[in-house]
Amino acid sequence: MEEPGHNQYHWFKPVAWIFIPVSTAGYLITLLTLLFCINVFLVIDRHSHSVSDTFYGCFPYFISTLVVFFWIASHTSDHQKS
Repeated sequence: MEEPGHNQYHWFKPVAWIFIPVSTAGYLITLLTLLFCINVFLVIDRHSHSVSDTFYGCFPYFISTLVVFFWIASHTSDHQKS
């Protein structure tokens, strides 16, 4: 029996440590996340003088974006909570 207010829509399927999109919304979230990270990389790399400049510039954006992505994926997956 589902908990009251529990999301019955499954956008992602958990596989090991990652989440695989299984719906249109899941694919859209994944695509937007990837496009944002690529855009951040290109903008920061354009003004960087070294690999470490690029890494330190991208790191906060990548981590915060991936945290939000994994939070959304974990709350819209079909993972059974016990």
